[in-house]
Amino acid sequence: MTGSEPRVVLYTRPDCHLCATAREVVESVAGQAGTGWTEVDITAGPGAAALTEKYGEYVPVVEVDGVQQGFWRIDPARLARLLA
Repeated sequence: MTGSEPRVVLYTRPDCHLCATAREVVESVAGQAGTGWTEVDITAGPGAAALTEKYGEYVPVVEVDGVQQGFWRIDPARLARLLA
């Protein structure tokens, strides 16, 4: 991972109410930590079929430094500890 790549990746899909909540958590915690993050729609773009197969009904899924750290409901305190 290079310094320009985000440490946090949030996998989501459209019309997912848990994804909206997870986005708020990740945006807030990553912002406070000064850490980059990105959101990936598992239903769009290159690799969508593989991502949908991998994550399916588990979204939202959050990864930190390439390691899955949570799904469905993202714990802000845990995410903050991981980014500290």
